Amino acid sequence: MERGAQPEAGTAHGWAWRHLLALLAANVALAIGPMLVRLADSGPVAAGFWRLFLSVPVLFALAAANHQKIRGFPAALWAAVAGAGLFFALDLASWHVGIGLTRLGNVTLLGNSGSLILMAWGIVALRRLPFRNELLALGAALVGAAILLGRSLEIGRETLAGDLFCLLAGFFYAFYLILAQSARVKLGNWSLLAWSSLVGSPVLLGVALALGEPVWPTVWWPVVTLALSSQIFGQGLLVYSLRHFPPLVIGLSLLTQPGIAVLVGWFAFDETLTWLDGLGMALVAGALVLARAAERR
Repeated sequence: MERGAQPEAGTAHGWAWRHLLALLAANVALAIGPMLVRLADSGPVAAGFWRLFLSVPVLFALAAANHQKIRGFPAALWAAVAGAGLFFALDLASWHVGIGLTRLGNVTLLGNSGSLILMAWGIVALRRLPFRNELLALGAALVGAAILLGRSLEIGRETLAGDLFCLLAGFFYAFYLILAQSARVKLGNWSLLAWSSLVGSPVLLGVALALGEPVWPTVWWPVVTLALSSQIFGQGLLVYSLRHFPPLVIGLSLLTQPGIAVLVGWFAFDETLTWLDGLGMALVAGALVLARAAERR
């Protein structure tokens, strides 16, 4: 685990395949979160509160163990961390409400709609015209995601409210990642995640209480597993990866989650896996390879 938080000398984004594996592992962990929210006997937003609250002491301990700075930040950095925590809490609140109102396939697909915002931001942040490989990566990722959407997304009046909440969550998540990537330049991954989780916890608790949700669970393992798998492991790897990738690649990686959801449905629920699903996943994977080639250029 890294000990500092300064960018690597001589490069803005020095990423290797081990960093990509960390990013993909983060997306795998995050893709199974909706199932745990469904299993929790607290309210869905309350499950998000426990996800953050239970992880805070562990995250601060990891920050201290890795000698990462946890206090004495300048005001601008505090603002970025607080903004990241607020947007992340709003993302979880919207997403967890949507989980209870729509199908799990829609949850993963629509909840990652923020990847499009992030990719657009990545192009703007380049301050240049995209390279050919970057354009090809964008095209391949969008076609692959469209195939998975067409195969898995089911829109109906009975799920419309949940679908809209998941779309709103994707919007909030994109801005969380943009602010987190900004703060990650000067903060260690565990320190950033600890403070953003601490900021987001009371926001989620307030929303859960305002909605009249049951907050205290009677069965603890779903929310404990959610905190460990999604917040500590999944977000920990994701925030670690932010140092090494431009927003374009982060946005592309989020599009792997629909493919992961398809595979989970195939293994766990015996859902049909067709050659079109394989083509969609292959196009998204190919987009990441093309993005790597563009970075080398």
